[in-house]
Amino acid sequence: MEVQRVRFTLPLPPGVNHQYTRVGNRRVLSKEHRAFKRAVRKKLQRLRADGALSDEFVRSLKRGFVGLFFDFYFETPLKRDLDGGLKIAQDAILAPLGVNDNRVVDIHLIKRIDPLRPRLEVELEAISDWQFDEQYVYLGDE
Repeated sequence: MEVQRVRFTLPLPPGVNHQYTRVGNRRVLSKEHRAFKRAVRKKLQRLRADGALSDEFVRSLKRGFVGLFFDFYFETPLKRDLDGGLKIAQDAILAPLGVNDNRVVDIHLIKRIDPLRPRLEVELEAISDWQFDEQYVYLGDE
């Protein structure tokens, strides 16, 4: 199985209770959520400009499958759930690259503690030939 990887560090995404807010009867992205998405977009633009996130790699993500490895470094061990930042981080990374998150076939989450430097360390994989179970043969998009 051919796999290409890119590693980078992001700020810690907001917790579940801080991702959305109410404006009247509508639920909208919170200020923290919008700031996180902007920070991720800016980081991805820097990685693209530096060549660490090549056009070829992004094409591989779009036509193959995606693996995500997230190491969440929280300030304390029990204040936040490990999976609370998964969806926001996944969307914030893949959407600006034009990659549909239905291509994600492998996710690894690890909770770590670093009270002085909370962050999210990401390993993004482009997997060219993911194997589903033996009874299913993927024939591609129609």
